[in-house]
Formats: sequence, C-alpha cells, structure tokens
Amino acid sequence: MFEISIDSIEEYKSKSLLTPDCGAVVTFEGRVRNHNEGQCVDSLEYEVYKTLAEKEGEKILQNAKVKFHIINAFCIHRIGHLQIGDLAVWIGVTSKHRREAFKACEFIINSVKEAVPIWKKENYCDKSIESKWVYCQEDYH
Repeated sequence: MFEISIDSIEEYKSKSLLTPDCGAVVTFEGRVRNHNEGQCVDSLEYEVYKTLAEKEGEKILQNAKVKFHIINAFCIHRIGHLQIGDLAVWIGVTSKHRREAFKACEFIINSVKEAVPIWKKENYCDKSIESKWVYCQEDYH
C-alpha cells in the first residue's frame, strides 16, 4: 500500500508487517536533514500530485513484489512543511529471507524518488538565499 500524508507518519515505524511466512522485515526512514549541496537547510516543503503519486507508488510496490518475490511492501510519504529531523518517508518490506527485503526496500526508495510526482522546496538557514525547489531525482546517491 502506498500513501501520501499531511500528518506525522512516526506511528508507522511500529507498524506490524509480520505474517507467519515472514522471515525478514526491512524498513527505511527518510528524514529531513540540515544540509544539501553545501547549504545549511532550515526546513523543507513537499508538494504532490496526489492522484498520480498514489497510482505510481502502487505500481512501484507491485513491481517490487514481483521482481524480488517479497511478501508485502508499504510506503508512506509526507507532504507539507517539515522541520529538520522530521520523518518524510517510511518504507516497510517483508519477505521470506533478508536479501530480497533489503533489495526491494532500496528499489522502492530509488523508484519513488525517480518516478513519483513529489517535489520539495528547500528553505535555507541563510535567509538571504532564496528558497529553491529541488528535483528529488537528483538528490539520492
């Protein structure tokens, strides 16, 4: 299941994904950091094309299930104004074995950054520097 939320997504960290055939649970937390490309970042603002984002997100999760033979996958991405340290994205993957779960989790976050229409605006500590929209695809390494 892929979701977009304007509210805090901290409670998803404790979401139980376990099933009797599950041998591995891998999760990923993406948090707002205080820097990017040499600039001190004060906060971020995320915007989304929600209908398309949810459709593309579901497609990514289904592809991960087929490609990596995982049991289940869940992803939630936050939108709105976020502060340093806030949880921006959470992914949970279950599988019979850990290798598939790790690979699927990495595939999901990379695919979400690349294909899901979510944009972020960086607000800088130095207020003389104008806030800037950052194309998320270029942010992950």
